[in-house]
Amino acid sequence: MDHTFLQSTLRELQVVQRSPRFWATFVTIVLIFALTGPYGTLDRLMPAARLGYWLALHAMAWSISIVFSVVAEVLLRKHLASTFARLMIGSVAAALPIGFGITLVDFAFFGTMSTVTGSLRQSLGSVPLCILFCILTYLTMHRQIAMATEGTNLAEAKTTSVPTAEIRPLTQQPPILSRLKPENRGALIRLTVRDHYTEVVTTRGRELVLLRFGDALMEVGDIEGMRLHRSHWIATNHIASLKRDNGKLFVIARDGMEMPVSRSYAEAVRRRFG
Repeated sequence: MDHTFLQSTLRELQVVQRSPRFWATFVTIVLIFALTGPYGTLDRLMPAARLGYWLALHAMAWSISIVFSVVAEVLLRKHLASTFARLMIGSVAAALPIGFGITLVDFAFFGTMSTVTGSLRQSLGSVPLCILFCILTYLTMHRQIAMATEGTNLAEAKTTSVPTAEIRPLTQQPPILSRLKPENRGALIRLTVRDHYTEVVTTRGRELVLLRFGDALMEVGDIEGMRLHRSHWIATNHIASLKRDNGKLFVIARDGMEMPVSRSYAEAVRRRFG
């Protein structure tokens, strides 16, 4: 497996790991199963043990589904255009190991070990749950996954090599540029929040960096710039003009990009460029 595959897979796994919405869904599902006690667990287990059982089972099943779904999403990206279809293939494939995982969880809680045939039957029964998992994941995470995919595509889009002489030494560049692909390390233009990522735009290209916006602002170095909004920062020498539309203030960058200015930063922007 090449470096790009591993990088893309880790990027999307981090997106899932850092998503409050995803984990809120996980906790909700576990509580529903623990309270209703399906598959006979309401009678066989006390409340605390029942919660432990469903927590262990769902943690195992969701972990396997996440890994299989993300791997399928990355591997099939060049063959299937639909993100949902790629995730679904991975989720359904995860049903096989999940069936054997259920056997181990049942053994830990009930002391009974199922046969291989029984485990395969569990795998078959897990398919509907895997489909449900895929639907829930797509509904709660499709925007974040799309951003992670875009980050990988942007990084791969630059196929031409950049002469070494044209790349300034990292010691002369703001720290945030060291996080970019060498071919994207140009003069810093702007930073924008993209879900859990910061989009870094330079004169050479753009790239998504898994970095909090506040931390990104601390890495712009000595570049003179202005924060326009809680989600936008721009280098002052790339500001072309200001624009007012329906009472809202916008900064027009030299490349034509319009960036909104929030009320808390409007006065400073008007004093400097009004």
